[in-house]
Amino acid sequence: MHMPEFSIEDFVAVDIETTGLNPGTESIIEIGAVRVRAGRIEEEFETFVQPERKLSSFITELTGITDSMLVEAPNVEHALRAFLDFAGQDVLLGHNISFDYGFLKKNMVLIGEKFVRKGIDTLHIARRLLPDLEDRSLISLCRYYQIENNHAHRAKNDAVAAFQLYCRLKMEEYDGEEEMKLFCPAPLYCRIKKDSPATAAQLRYLKALVSYHGLPEIEMAALTNGGTLSKSEASRQIDKIILMHGRMLNKTPGNFSG
Repeated sequence: MHMPEFSIEDFVAVDIETTGLNPGTESIIEIGAVRVRAGRIEEEFETFVQPERKLSSFITELTGITDSMLVEAPNVEHALRAFLDFAGQDVLLGHNISFDYGFLKKNMVLIGEKFVRKGIDTLHIARRLLPDLEDRSLISLCRYYQIENNHAHRAKNDAVAAFQLYCRLKMEEYDGEEEMKLFCPAPLYCRIKKDSPATAAQLRYLKALVSYHGLPEIEMAALTNGGTLSKSEASRQIDKIILMHGRMLNKTPGNFSG
């Protein structure tokens, strides 16, 4: 048996839960991570994140996370800065790590952090080493290796499961150096699309919501020029106001999410 000479023993395994799949329009609702040193879990991290929108029934059913669980959660900036303090400059490990990194990167940029990291993807490793498996999801691979994960789709539990999967994958047979290099950290990439300005329809509806609910704390001047507010931020503002104060009665906003 060839053991992967390039594998590392120090990293942070991370997983996030979100309101959907698109980092440009959806929100993080939970971050979970474990710091691994010398191949052992040294410390754990987990936090809910306030998405400022209601969760879909699908996400609640999938994760077990409910709106009430997020009421007192920190906003995304506070949650991300806490995660940065925990993770430092460590290599990130995860199952389909590009998904988690995409959401983290997008939101880090919004709070002024560059967030450039290397990562290890257990999904990529499993695809190369276990090509005959029909399903290489984290749940299926945990079942295949008899890794216990009683709370799948909760961030910290999935981060731990990804770490345990990494340990099991290192015990597989390898054909040569190229397969062993699968365990070597590689730069993570995420192309962040520049958000376009809010549409005129978004701004009209947002201003109408502010006026309807009497919200003087929101600076109306900031909403008069489409260049001062992005489409995604306008969508988040609209969702936040509706969540906290409700829709305008007898009004139909149409589709303003862009």
